[in-house]
Amino acid sequence: MKAKEVREMTNDELASKLVSLKEELFNLRFRHATGQLENPNVITGVKKDIARVKTEIREREIKKA
Repeated sequence: MKAKEVREMTNDELASKLVSLKEELFNLRFRHATGQLENPNVITGVKKDIARVKTEIREREIKKA
């Protein structure tokens, strides 16, 4: 996911995307712990996507204030 895509989302879309990314991260960590995850680098990508979404949410909060 690119930062440009995140900026184009609405606040509701960002909130739902954050929830789905956190669920995905949980599932990836679980699969990694059980040895079923082939590429552990996917976890890093999901963490970065979560950070992008959280950053955009925070930037919008600051602009409102």
